[in-house]
Parts: sequence; C-alpha cells; structure tokens
Amino acid sequence: MEPESAVTTCYRHPKVESYVRCTRCERFICPDCMREAAVGHQCPACVREGARSIRRPRTVVGGRVSTVPVVTYVLIALNVLAYLGELIRPALVDRFQMLGAALTGPDGGLYVWDAAHPDGYHPTGVADGEWYRLLTGAFLHLPATEGTFGILHIVMNMVSLWNLGRLVEYRLGRVRYLALYLLSALGGSVLVLLIAPTAATVGASGAIFGVGAAYYVLARRLGDDMNTVNRFMAGLVLWLVISAAFTSWQGHLGGLLTGGAISLAYAYAPRGPRQALIQTAACASMLVLLAAVAFAKVSELTGGGVTQ
Repeated sequence: MEPESAVTTCYRHPKVESYVRCTRCERFICPDCMREAAVGHQCPACVREGARSIRRPRTVVGGRVSTVPVVTYVLIALNVLAYLGELIRPALVDRFQMLGAALTGPDGGLYVWDAAHPDGYHPTGVADGEWYRLLTGAFLHLPATEGTFGILHIVMNMVSLWNLGRLVEYRLGRVRYLALYLLSALGGSVLVLLIAPTAATVGASGAIFGVGAAYYVLARRLGDDMNTVNRFMAGLVLWLVISAAFTSWQGHLGGLLTGGAISLAYAYAPRGPRQALIQTAACASMLVLLAAVAFAKVSELTGGGVTQ
C-alpha cells in the first residue's frame, strides 16, 4: 500500500503547492493569496470579511469620516468649468442665470416682467417653467469685466469655499455636506424669487453663506473656541449688510438661513439608529418648503397659470 501524499495545495489555486494556512479560516494559501495580518497571513476572502466587520468611524452628526474633501474639490471644479464655459459662450449666462420673471422682446433682449405682456413678447425665467435656474445660477459667476467685482467674484467665492468647505465637509461627511450645499444654494435662489423676482443673479455666494452657517453651528456643537468663530460670523454678517448695496443680499440671506436650519438639524438630531432618518426628514422638509414657496410665488406672478 502506497503512503498518502503529503502535498497540500492552495484552496484558491489547486495546482499550486502550499504549506501555509490562513490564520483565520486555516485553509492552505499560496504566496499569491497571502495577505499580511497582525499575526501570520490571511487569505483574500478573510481580509474582505474582516474589513466588513470593522466599524467605520463616524462624525458627530453620523456621517462617515473622510480625510479627503472630495465634494469640495468637485464643487470648485464645477464652478470653474462653468466659468470657463461662460468665457467661451457668454450666452450661457442668460440661459442659466437665476431669473424669476422677465420678458424676451422681439429683438431678443430682456424686458421687465408684465403678466399681461403684448404680442411679440415672451415670458422667460422660472415663471415660464425654467425651474432649473433655481440651481444652475449658483454655479455661474460674473464675467471677467462686468459688475463691481468682475473676475474677483468667482475668485473670492472659490477661496471661501476652499477654506470653509474642507472643514465643514470633514465634520459632516460627504453626503450631508453635499445636501447642505445644494439646499443652501436653492434657498438663496428661492428668496431671490420671493423678494426680487425680476432680478437676474449669479454666484455661489448663497451656498457658501449656508456652509458658513454650518461652520458656526458645528463649532458650537463641538465646543470649539468661539472667539475665532464669532469673529468669523461677525465678518460674514457685516459682509451681508455691506454687499446689499451691489450684490444680491436676498441670495446671501436665503443661503444663510437655509444652511443654518439644516445644520441645526444635523448637529442636534439625537444620536442613535434614528439620527440619519431625522436628518433626512429635515432635508426633505426643507426641500418641500422651498418648492412650495417657489410654486406659490410663480403662481402669483402668472396669475395662477403655473408653467410646468
């Protein structure tokens, strides 16, 4: 009778001899399958299983901790790309800027809104069903040689987003931060629609004011040194007042209020299994509120004939 073969093979590669066992499942593994562990080696399947069982760190508001501010980078890139698009095709500004209600004349120019407009004049803006303007305007900026600031408009906004966004994204997590940014941008546009529907506006300032409000709320929630934070907020409010003379203060204020409300819901939702549900409900409620206000204003402007 021949002795039993002592050759053992890798369980993932049966043709490869192996004499090393996975320290977790104790199956034989070849050098290609070995993954270094705290003690010995593990097979790829056990490494994946172990990674799933590790509890990932969470921020104080329940978001996943991320050391790389990917969302902030993407938002800055989108704003810069949109600005380059404006330089190549200036008509993009007229097409996508925030505009509540205006008339396009026979010559193609914009005229003051009048619900009872004469023949040859056509409605344009959110009142004509261009709802996308409520968000797209937040990714556009003043052309390089126009307005009070020109190219400084996008430069100042992107520097502010770079400085504030990275910190707030780290404390909120990517998903919550993105929701805050977009809702703040929307909140700024809705307040412009509500108070100054005939004004054409562009800029990420509303969203950035919302991020600034979140920075303040989170600092208080985490017990940061409030001296620096209070000085920052005082400067932000001062800028809101001063800029009212030459920028859309409605957009700034709308973003600030929306961002403040959302960040309060983020920061003070009770921790536990229902935390994310409460925060999601707060964001959804804000979205419904903003949509209802915008719908009501457009209905008022058009005499009840809301364009879908």
